Amino acid sequence: MHRRRLALPALALVVLAGCGSSGDDEEFTPADVDFARQMIPHHAQAVEMAAMLPADGVSPELVELAAAIAGAQQPEIDQMTAMLDRWGFVPPPLEGGHAHEMAGMLTEDDLAALGAATGAEFERMWLTMMIEHHEGAVDMAETQLDDGIDPEARELAEEIVDAQQAEIMRMERMLE
Repeated sequence: MHRRRLALPALALVVLAGCGSSGDDEEFTPADVDFARQMIPHHAQAVEMAAMLPADGVSPELVELAAAIAGAQQPEIDQMTAMLDRWGFVPPPLEGGHAHEMAGMLTEDDLAALGAATGAEFERMWLTMMIEHHEGAVDMAETQLDDGIDPEARELAEEIVDAQQAEIMRMERMLE
């Protein structure tokens, strides 16, 4: 899996403190920042994929799943944006850059192919692509759990692992 790291001095790996806007000392590492900065565009793409569902020709179960994914991930984007702000970092752009290089991210060609599909083909492609997308998010969340120290970021990572693994199992059943 390809991971981009922020260019921070080696001493910053130990602990960055006092970056919170509230005046309280906060401890976080570059891993915490990486997690939020990478997961924001990752989640944004899942929300984009959910919005791609056609008005008809797909199962009600897929419509329900896509709504649940968008409904869960947009608030998490807002939460991670607030964490970055608290730590003194600017959120990443939601599009462009090297976001497509993150695990599970779709390329513009992938999105175009999905957008051109209809009916059962769309549903199969969407489920297959979203499974891969979720697997990438789980990998990033597990890295956060291995390397991050911020309690809120760690709790969010645990929630992402649990929710997205359950959704992966659901999507695999839907593909059968």
